[in-house]
Amino acid sequence: QVQLVESGGGLVQPGGSLRLSCAASGFTFSRYTMDWYRQAPGKGREWVAKITSIIGATNYVDSVKGRFTISRDNAKNTVYLQMNSLKPEDTAVYYCNARGVDYWGQGTQVTVSS
Repeated sequence: QVQLVESGGGLVQPGGSLRLSCAASGFTFSRYTMDWYRQAPGKGREWVAKITSIIGATNYVDSVKGRFTISRDNAKNTVYLQMNSLKPEDTAVYYCNARGVDYWGQGTQVTVSS
């Protein structure tokens, strides 16, 4: 069965960095575009970034461009989100998703606070 397990979140000061990981199983990871989403307290889920399956083309929501980098390792069935220059408004639960697959993991909490 499909599984997506996010990890790497935590508490970080403004300006700090975190690297999120998402380990995938139960489907052919290399064939899927992978997305990162986030959900801040009291808000809806927001798309953050994507990376395509073969070429590895990336795209980002404007608010994270230049600060976040999405990458993938198809040999490890893992997608990453490197987050630099973090801001308090980046505080959210972060989720990965395989585009077109109706499954969500438990997410990983990112809190940016001094």
